[in-house]
Amino acid sequence: MKDTTKIQGATYCDDISGLKLDTSTQYTIEEIYIHEAKNITKATLKYLSTTPTKKTAPFTYEWFLELHKEMFGDVWDWAGKLRTVELSIGVKAYMVAMELKKLVDDLEFWDKNKTFSTVEIASRLHHRAVQIHPFRNGNGRWSRMLANIYLKQNGLDATKWNENLLSKDNPHRDDYINALKKADNGDYSALIEMQGNTI
Repeated sequence: MKDTTKIQGATYCDDISGLKLDTSTQYTIEEIYIHEAKNITKATLKYLSTTPTKKTAPFTYEWFLELHKEMFGDVWDWAGKLRTVELSIGVKAYMVAMELKKLVDDLEFWDKNKTFSTVEIASRLHHRAVQIHPFRNGNGRWSRMLANIYLKQNGLDATKWNENLLSKDNPHRDDYINALKKADNGDYSALIEMQGNTI
Protein backbone atom coordinates (compact mmCIF):
# COMPACT_ATOMS: atom_id res chain seq x y z
CA MET A 1 0.00 0.00 0.00
CA LYS A 2 1.31 3.45 -0.90
CA ASP A 3 2.59 5.44 2.05
CA THR A 4 1.34 9.03 1.81
CA THR A 5 2.34 10.17 5.28
CA LYS A 6 2.89 13.91 5.36
CA ILE A 7 6.26 15.53 5.89
CA GLN A 8 5.90 18.22 8.53
CA GLY A 9 6.71 21.68 7.25
CA ALA A 10 6.65 20.62 3.61
CA THR A 11 6.35 23.45 1.13
CA TYR A 12 6.16 21.74 -2.24
CA CYS A 13 6.02 17.98 -1.75
CA ASP A 14 4.53 16.24 1.25
CA ASP A 15 4.46 12.70 -0.10
CA ILE A 16 7.11 10.48 1.48
CA SER A 17 6.32 7.34 -0.51
CA GLY A 18 9.66 6.03 -1.67
CA LEU A 19 11.63 7.64 1.15
CA LYS A 20 14.61 5.43 2.01
CA LEU A 21 15.24 7.10 5.37
CA ASP A 22 13.83 5.68 8.60
CA THR A 23 10.12 6.33 8.08
CA SER A 24 9.37 5.81 11.79
CA THR A 25 10.90 9.28 12.23
CA GLN A 26 8.89 12.41 11.42
CA TYR A 27 11.11 14.46 9.13
CA THR A 28 10.65 18.11 8.36
CA ILE A 29 11.22 19.13 4.78
CA GLU A 30 14.41 20.87 5.93
CA GLU A 31 15.76 17.60 7.36
CA ILE A 32 15.04 15.79 4.12
CA TYR A 33 16.81 18.59 2.20
CA ILE A 34 19.86 18.01 4.41
CA HIS A 35 19.90 14.30 3.51
CA GLU A 36 19.42 15.20 -0.16
CA ALA A 37 22.23 17.76 0.05
CA LYS A 38 24.62 15.11 1.40
CA ASN A 39 23.66 12.83 -1.50
CA ILE A 40 24.07 15.66 -4.03
CA THR A 41 27.52 16.45 -2.59
CA LYS A 42 28.71 13.01 -3.74
CA ALA A 43 27.62 13.76 -7.30
CA THR A 44 29.13 17.24 -7.12
CA LEU A 45 32.50 15.82 -6.08
CA LYS A 46 32.35 13.21 -8.82
CA TYR A 47 31.48 15.60 -11.64
CA LEU A 48 32.64 19.05 -10.65
CA SER A 49 35.85 18.55 -8.65
CA THR A 50 37.71 17.89 -11.92
CA THR A 51 36.84 18.21 -15.59
CA PRO A 52 34.34 15.43 -16.37
CA THR A 53 35.18 13.37 -19.44
CA LYS A 54 32.72 12.30 -22.13
CA LYS A 55 33.00 8.80 -20.68
CA THR A 56 32.11 9.96 -17.17
CA ALA A 57 29.37 12.34 -18.36
CA PRO A 58 28.25 11.24 -21.84
CA PHE A 59 25.02 13.32 -21.87
CA THR A 60 22.99 10.37 -23.10
CA TYR A 61 19.39 9.57 -22.20
CA GLU A 62 20.53 6.79 -19.87
CA TRP A 63 23.09 9.03 -18.18
CA PHE A 64 20.47 11.74 -17.56
CA LEU A 65 18.54 9.19 -15.49
CA GLU A 66 21.70 7.91 -13.81
CA LEU A 67 22.72 11.42 -12.78
CA HIS A 68 19.40 11.97 -11.03
CA LYS A 69 19.83 8.62 -9.28
CA GLU A 70 23.34 9.58 -8.19
CA MET A 71 22.00 12.85 -6.78
CA PHE A 72 18.94 11.48 -4.94
CA GLY A 73 19.24 7.66 -4.82
CA ASP A 74 20.41 7.53 -1.20
CA VAL A 75 17.19 9.27 -0.13
CA TRP A 76 14.43 8.23 -2.59
CA ASP A 77 13.79 4.89 -4.27
CA TRP A 78 12.22 6.64 -7.29
CA ALA A 79 15.43 8.58 -8.01
CA GLY A 80 16.44 8.19 -11.64
CA LYS A 81 13.00 6.88 -12.64
CA LEU A 82 10.78 8.93 -14.92
CA ARG A 83 7.63 10.21 -13.29
CA THR A 84 4.27 8.70 -14.15
CA VAL A 85 2.23 11.38 -12.38
CA GLU A 86 1.23 14.87 -13.46
CA LEU A 87 2.91 17.81 -11.74
CA SER A 88 1.98 21.48 -11.63
CA ILE A 89 4.96 22.12 -13.91
CA GLY A 90 6.40 20.06 -16.75
CA VAL A 91 5.13 18.19 -19.76
CA LYS A 92 2.42 15.55 -19.49
CA ALA A 93 3.79 12.36 -17.92
CA TYR A 94 3.28 10.30 -21.10
CA MET A 95 5.51 12.79 -23.00
CA VAL A 96 8.45 12.81 -20.58
CA ALA A 97 10.52 10.03 -22.19
CA MET A 98 10.03 11.41 -25.70
CA GLU A 99 10.86 15.00 -24.69
CA LEU A 100 13.96 13.88 -22.78
CA LYS A 101 15.17 11.95 -25.84
CA LYS A 102 14.55 15.04 -27.99
CA LEU A 103 16.61 17.12 -25.57
CA VAL A 104 19.50 14.63 -25.80
CA ASP A 105 19.33 14.81 -29.63
CA ASP A 106 19.13 18.61 -29.62
CA LEU A 107 22.07 18.89 -27.24
CA GLU A 108 24.15 16.59 -29.43
CA PHE A 109 23.31 18.74 -32.47
CA TRP A 110 24.05 22.04 -30.66
CA ASP A 111 27.32 20.69 -29.33
CA LYS A 112 28.51 19.16 -32.60
CA ASN A 113 27.57 22.16 -34.73
CA LYS A 114 28.46 24.87 -32.18
CA THR A 115 24.98 26.28 -32.78
CA PHE A 116 25.30 28.50 -29.71
CA SER A 117 28.06 29.48 -27.32
CA THR A 118 28.91 27.03 -24.54
CA VAL A 119 27.12 29.20 -21.98
CA GLU A 120 24.00 29.45 -24.13
CA ILE A 121 23.96 25.69 -24.72
CA ALA A 122 24.22 25.15 -20.96
CA SER A 123 21.37 27.63 -20.47
CA ARG A 124 19.14 25.98 -23.06
CA LEU A 125 19.91 22.53 -21.66
CA HIS A 126 19.08 23.76 -18.16
CA HIS A 127 15.84 25.43 -19.24
CA ARG A 128 14.54 22.51 -21.32
CA ALA A 129 15.32 20.05 -18.53
CA VAL A 130 13.29 22.21 -16.13
CA GLN A 131 10.46 22.50 -18.66
CA ILE A 132 10.27 18.72 -19.06
CA HIS A 133 10.47 18.08 -15.29
CA PRO A 134 11.09 14.36 -15.81
CA PHE A 135 11.21 13.23 -12.18
CA ARG A 136 8.89 13.36 -9.20
CA ASN A 137 11.20 15.80 -7.46
CA GLY A 138 14.68 17.31 -7.61
CA ASN A 139 14.24 18.53 -11.19
CA GLY A 140 15.63 22.02 -10.61
CA ARG A 141 18.71 20.79 -8.79
CA TRP A 142 19.26 18.09 -11.43
CA SER A 143 18.86 20.63 -14.27
CA ARG A 144 21.35 23.00 -12.68
CA MET A 145 23.80 20.13 -12.18
CA LEU A 146 23.44 19.16 -15.87
CA ALA A 147 24.29 22.71 -16.91
CA ASN A 148 27.26 22.91 -14.56
CA ILE A 149 28.65 19.58 -15.74
CA TYR A 150 28.31 20.76 -19.34
CA LEU A 151 30.15 23.99 -18.51
CA LYS A 152 32.97 22.12 -16.73
CA GLN A 153 33.27 19.56 -19.50
CA ASN A 154 33.74 22.43 -21.95
CA GLY A 155 36.46 24.20 -19.99
CA LEU A 156 34.37 26.77 -18.09
CA ASP A 157 33.75 27.17 -14.39
CA ALA A 158 30.59 25.88 -12.78
CA THR A 159 28.22 28.54 -11.47
CA LYS A 160 28.05 29.16 -7.72
CA TRP A 161 24.94 31.37 -7.44
CA ASN A 162 22.69 28.35 -7.85
CA GLU A 163 23.81 26.69 -4.62
CA ASN A 164 21.02 26.44 -2.07
CA LEU A 165 18.38 27.96 -4.35
CA LEU A 166 15.76 26.15 -2.28
CA SER A 167 16.38 28.75 0.41
CA LYS A 168 14.20 31.83 0.10
CA ASP A 169 17.15 33.72 1.56
CA ASN A 170 19.24 33.12 -1.57
CA PRO A 171 19.50 36.58 -3.17
CA HIS A 172 19.49 35.02 -6.66
CA ARG A 173 16.28 33.01 -6.24
CA ASP A 174 13.88 35.63 -7.68
CA ASP A 175 16.28 36.52 -10.51
CA TYR A 176 16.55 32.84 -11.39
CA ILE A 177 12.79 32.27 -11.44
CA ASN A 178 12.31 35.39 -13.57
CA ALA A 179 15.07 34.26 -15.95
CA LEU A 180 13.33 30.89 -16.39
CA LYS A 181 10.01 32.63 -17.08
CA LYS A 182 11.66 34.80 -19.75
CA ALA A 183 13.21 31.68 -21.28
CA ASP A 184 9.72 30.13 -21.38
CA ASN A 185 8.89 32.96 -23.79
CA GLY A 186 12.03 32.44 -25.90
CA ASP A 187 14.20 35.11 -24.27
CA TYR A 188 17.27 33.34 -22.88
CA SER A 189 19.32 36.47 -22.23
CA ALA A 190 18.79 36.65 -18.46
CA LEU A 191 19.42 32.93 -18.00
CA ILE A 192 22.54 33.12 -20.19
CA GLU A 193 23.80 36.02 -18.10
CA MET A 194 23.21 34.05 -14.89
CA GLN A 195 24.69 30.85 -16.34
CA GLY A 196 27.82 32.73 -17.36
CA ASN A 197 28.21 34.22 -13.88
CA THR A 198 30.47 31.95 -11.83
CA ILE A 199 30.05 33.97 -8.62
